[in-house]
Amino acid sequence: MESKKVILLPKYQRLFEQIGENIKLARKRRKLTMEQVAERAGIHRSTLNRIEKGDASVAIGLYFNVFKVLNLQDDFSKLAADDPFGRKLQDLNLI
Repeated sequence: MESKKVILLPKYQRLFEQIGENIKLARKRRKLTMEQVAERAGIHRSTLNRIEKGDASVAIGLYFNVFKVLNLQDDFSKLAADDPFGRKLQDLNLI
């Protein structure tokens, strides 16, 4: 099954690429091969390769599976945890 190409602004694509690089570094620090991580995450090695390159078209659940394998699942819970803009909007409605 071929995934759809996700079009992102360059600054957001760089963000995904940085996440992919961080995942790759975490895997290497743990001395795990791509095959080991892919197998433990229940994904194909080529999908892990796409994740490590920061492919935004890979499902977020697959990113999470890789985070879990690397024992980084707590980092995943920090996504969108701080919402200062939303709180400001909420505060405006209270006035």
